[in-house]
Amino acid sequence: MTTFNEKLAKYAELIVKVGVNVQVDQKVVISANLDAAPLVRLITKYAFENQAKDVIVNWNDEAVTRERYAHAPLSVFEEAPEHRAKERTELAKEGACFISIVSDDPDLLKGVDGEKISANQKSMGKVLTEFRELMMSNTVSWTVVAAASSGWAKKVFPDKPENEQVDALWDAIFETTRVNTKDPVATWKNHDETLNNKASELNDKQFKTLHYQAPGTDLYIGLPDDHIWVGAGSYNKKGHEFMANMPTEEVFCCAERNHVDGYVSSTKPLSYGGNIIDNFKLTFENGRIVNVEAEKGQEILENLIATDEGSHYLGEVALVPDPSPISQSGILFFNTLFDENASNHLAIGSAYAFNIKGGEEMSRDELEKRGVNTSLTHVDFMIGSDKMNIDGITKSGETLPVFRNGDWAF
Repeated sequence: MTTFNEKLAKYAELIVKVGVNVQVDQKVVISANLDAAPLVRLITKYAFENQAKDVIVNWNDEAVTRERYAHAPLSVFEEAPEHRAKERTELAKEGACFISIVSDDPDLLKGVDGEKISANQKSMGKVLTEFRELMMSNTVSWTVVAAASSGWAKKVFPDKPENEQVDALWDAIFETTRVNTKDPVATWKNHDETLNNKASELNDKQFKTLHYQAPGTDLYIGLPDDHIWVGAGSYNKKGHEFMANMPTEEVFCCAERNHVDGYVSSTKPLSYGGNIIDNFKLTFENGRIVNVEAEKGQEILENLIATDEGSHYLGEVALVPDPSPISQSGILFFNTLFDENASNHLAIGSAYAFNIKGGEEMSRDELEKRGVNTSLTHVDFMIGSDKMNIDGITKSGETLPVFRNGDWAF
């Protein structure tokens, strides 16, 4: 029987070799909470074994974060630390790769002044604009992975004894990231090929519009000319493959900024800014969000959409079959990294530049002229279910089934 420490080591090796695919003499930048320290140490070990030049770790602490939001004045959140943003940008331009380890308690900032959360998101978004553009154009390799924490585990498994919650969450992480297979690296290579084949089929069709229908949803999403659907793996500018998300079950593209009409309802809670937004509905006209309704987190959602002009529009369009392993696990993770890979989802805000032919070389103005949205933010929300049907409409007006009852129809 494989021990926990052995699984954690396999996970760390997978993150290094497949997640960011560390290259010789490359710097590795890790962002993590303190509770992820055992995983960070193992990632550091494997990174150096893969001949990384250096490993730089940026630590966060949930208790400190909570105290800061509770007591620091609003002005602190309106002024983002530019030196930290510049450091990331300089490292990215040097060719560093970036690993983000998420483990936050979904309710960490529950009850905190929403104005502070909104101010922080806006100020950080502004100072990180150049860095995020480098990431979203795949100039650098990056990945988002997870580590279990007590606060997060309690939210996911409230009915389990407290001393079993973290172990249960780790088990779920290992299962969904395929760590429990005999050879996780080889398994991920095969998974990557499967998703890329589905992306290729969609690229061949070059649909003009997708029509989503489900309870609470009737939405038309335009796709720009020369759009590119992408599977699990991406390639940086040097041609090195990496996995931006682990786990991932999606095939994704970009919406045409001004051609989204109708309404869409969420099917899973959205964990954002240390709060939960749930049971919400967005209405679109000519691409723009014109109405917002939420049973929980209305103010937080409204502030998110008000981040800038681009946050009033959609960026990413992602297809995930309901029979995907994460969906079938029946676990609600209250974490977008996992929940978005159990459900079709959309993203408020910026699209990925590489989802349109030649987009990696385009300026923000050029991308917007091609219908590709840009924004300071990019937030995924889940809309899929086993009741969702999606049709693709071609440029000639032909309608073809893409999803039926939450699963691929071709």
